[in-house]
Amino acid sequence: MITIQVTDKAVLDMLGELSRRMTNLQPAMKEIGEDIVDSTKRRFADGVDPDGNEWKANSTETTIPFYLGAFGGSHKKDGSLSKAGAARSAAKKPLTGETKSLRTYINYQLDGNSGVRIGSPMVYAAMQQFGGTTSPNSMIPGKTIPARPFLGLSDADTSNILDIVRSYLVG
Repeated sequence: MITIQVTDKAVLDMLGELSRRMTNLQPAMKEIGEDIVDSTKRRFADGVDPDGNEWKANSTETTIPFYLGAFGGSHKKDGSLSKAGAARSAAKKPLTGETKSLRTYINYQLDGNSGVRIGSPMVYAAMQQFGGTTSPNSMIPGKTIPARPFLGLSDADTSNILDIVRSYLVG
């Protein structure tokens, strides 16, 4: 699991205050986990990282041909793209394959009484988050995959965490 640590002073101060006032932080951590999972899943629809930067497009030399090769009817007899293949190619978003597994399997896990971890159990999640070169035994050996961060906290996420913690301090 990939670990993203909160370093925002306002969030850390608020969490510290929450910790001093409450003995069981799990309800707040659960709400934070659910909120961040939802936010992370929305990034897949928007195709952006936590800072709002667009993910790099899929490679037209590797990813798109590999993706289209998985579908019969993507090419005409002369090797050019069929109408269906052109539509699939145009609609292919980074990090979103046919099964949509990566965005589907974003989850959170409570870390004791005072923390929450957000991540994905998909084996390729780290490659997508950080980028790198595929192994010689992969489906696309020796290819460079650009980083397309999907985990992390946006400014809106930080604000939402503060609102959640405030609601527990006030309520």
